[in-house]
Amino acid sequence: MDNKQLFAIFGNPVSHSRSPIMHNCVFKNLNYPACYIRVHLEDGYKLRETFIALGLSGANITVPHKEAGFQACDEIRGFANIVGVVNTIINENGKLIGYNTDADGFMFCIKEFGNIKKVLILGAGGTSKALTSRFVQDNIDVTVLNRSKNRLNDFTEITPTYHTWDSFKCEKYDLVVNTTSAGLKDENLPAPKALIEEVLNNTNFVADAIYGKLTPFLKLANEKNITYKDGADMLLGQGILANELFVNKELKKEDIRKYMQKSFKL
Repeated sequence: MDNKQLFAIFGNPVSHSRSPIMHNCVFKNLNYPACYIRVHLEDGYKLRETFIALGLSGANITVPHKEAGFQACDEIRGFANIVGVVNTIINENGKLIGYNTDADGFMFCIKEFGNIKKVLILGAGGTSKALTSRFVQDNIDVTVLNRSKNRLNDFTEITPTYHTWDSFKCEKYDLVVNTTSAGLKDENLPAPKALIEEVLNNTNFVADAIYGKLTPFLKLANEKNITYKDGADMLLGQGILANELFVNKELKKEDIRKYMQKSFKL
């Protein structure tokens, strides 16, 4: 097994990540010679050197290092070029190639919500940037809402509608998405409670990029009988696409999906 490939997920925090269970379930059941581990990385600027030092064949990048993932690459392909955010890196003959599978994974996850025309996204990090750009591609009306103004500067060329908490005026939305880390390691809401209450009273559906727990944001949505999704489906969607890249499409997408879905029961 000397030729066994090694893959990893970089994040901070990363101990909660289900990615190793998902990918290892695929590798094991389809007899693919690979292993997937977690790497807790505090400094995103050390991503490239850590990737190389570990001899990785590929990696996923989670919060807060997705922009650092973009900087770590020699070449960027596909949708990642549009957003400047990378969540999947492939070692291609010593060159690090960056991709973004987050946005398509999310579109996969909200299909059952039906026809979405107007979306409010909470937060202005890498995931928000990817989703906003992807929604705009589909001619969906997107508003981005963030606590501080400086991160919103990244959105000036993506969407005309972005606000801080102070300048925001609520409208009617088909979908509200939380991309902040609020509720991941704490019991915080992604914005002041009065603002979140108003937003939830004016939306049909709710999604949270966080998975594995019912965040305070989703609890509130649940209390209001709003149909919601946590990040598990988004995780599954992006994971299938990332695994296809890891194995260079040597495995069938249907098989990858089958065993990734099975991993959620482990």
